[in-house]
Amino acid sequence: MGKTDVILIGAGIMSATLGTLLKELAPEWKMSIFEKLDAPGKESSNEWNNAGTGHSALCELNYTPEKADGTIDIRKAVAVNEKFQLSRQFWSYLVTRNRIRHPQDFIQPIPHMSFVEGEENVLFLKKRFAALSQHPLFQGMQFSDDPKKLKEWMPLVMDGRIADPPVAATRIESGTDVNFGALTRILFAQLQEREQVTVHDMHQVENIMRVDDNSWRVRVRNLKTGECEDHEAPFVFIGGGGGSLPLLQKTGLPESRHIGGFPVSGLFMVCHNPEVVCKHHAKVYGKAKIGAPPMSVPHLDTRDIDGKQSLLFGPFAGFSPKFLKTGSYFDLIRSVNANNVLTMLAAGVKQRKLTKYLIQQLMLSNEKRMEALRAFIPNAKNEDWSVRVAGQRVQVIKDTDIGGKGTLQFGTEVVSSADGSLAALLGASPGASTAVFVMLDVLTRCFPDQMKLWQGKIKQMIPSYGIQLADDPVLADKIQTETAQTLKLKK
Repeated sequence: MGKTDVILIGAGIMSATLGTLLKELAPEWKMSIFEKLDAPGKESSNEWNNAGTGHSALCELNYTPEKADGTIDIRKAVAVNEKFQLSRQFWSYLVTRNRIRHPQDFIQPIPHMSFVEGEENVLFLKKRFAALSQHPLFQGMQFSDDPKKLKEWMPLVMDGRIADPPVAATRIESGTDVNFGALTRILFAQLQEREQVTVHDMHQVENIMRVDDNSWRVRVRNLKTGECEDHEAPFVFIGGGGGSLPLLQKTGLPESRHIGGFPVSGLFMVCHNPEVVCKHHAKVYGKAKIGAPPMSVPHLDTRDIDGKQSLLFGPFAGFSPKFLKTGSYFDLIRSVNANNVLTMLAAGVKQRKLTKYLIQQLMLSNEKRMEALRAFIPNAKNEDWSVRVAGQRVQVIKDTDIGGKGTLQFGTEVVSSADGSLAALLGASPGASTAVFVMLDVLTRCFPDQMKLWQGKIKQMIPSYGIQLADDPVLADKIQTETAQTLKLKK
């Protein structure tokens, strides 16, 4: 029987972040990490399974909805940006402590842009620009509806584009491209250098159960030998991406009831042709079609992976009953039980539009995908682009006071036990970008007494912790400047 202080399940960006935070705050604690694959960061955190956008609401139009009176609601955009600033500060702290030696190995500066077509959308973007550009977290944003200026900003997008309908874009230089797979591997590498940390790859968690002292016993199968091992800890974090829900259900916690998951797969079009890639240097986000879910926002991304640049366009949604890319086709069926069957059925009735959308996406031919790409790149050639399957995302379905039974949640959700001894992370975007915020939330829920003692250390690592940067422009400017210098980014 292995006994430890903390068990982390899943070796993705969330476990990497929580483990790193805890080793800074309680270096004497013993920690065991279990990952069913042969290395960290191979599922949702992998660089080819997400777009790598440092989600800070600089370009994502779905974070700034237009209200009935025609004004732009920027509250969600500000909240998302605040969360990303926490990540930047923590990463910067790790660089100064030499936990991360070369920040350019995982983060690169890249302009973030929003691009729209049509008079109505151009008016929306103008109002969005006016609302955001005066905010301390969005300083430096530019707007243009001049085709000549837009061709300077994004020549690949503007080449071959007809004059009508009108187009417009915003641009901000302080955006980032984040290789979350590389960051995950970096964080786990430094964790393994610390005392009292053991990372077990090829170990699949099969069961989680309470023991008499209210700690948790985790049964793990060693996939190399086939043998089962039991490990106990007073705290368990389930950060297994799409695999978190089935494990949460095994705990029997009341908090695990009336929660379901809806898996959505994704595809990207990828271009490696250097003659095409060199003509685009930005992450350009468009506007989703009316009635389409947030996950369908089209975007054209410059990616920097292993020192090579490529372009990604998408995402194209799809459906697979798997909860993980390496999961089972029976994952969805096995997740339905007596505690959540009514929740799942209610969601099925409510989400007929989403079901229709996914069916349409599944039926898309390669030529139809190229047509969607040519809405962004008019001169795109078939031979320059190939299809790549991205990661699986499991959207949370739960009963809520506002949405009622079977409400589909688009976002990241933490579920924790009443006594704080177990927490699980469910959901999807903007997850990885807000990992530090989410894991601080886990610490607050699960270690309330220790958090009183850890406040000073947290403020050392994350100076804006507990402060709204939106209310302190001087501090916001200071933090953005300092983190840009440390991470070798543009302010």
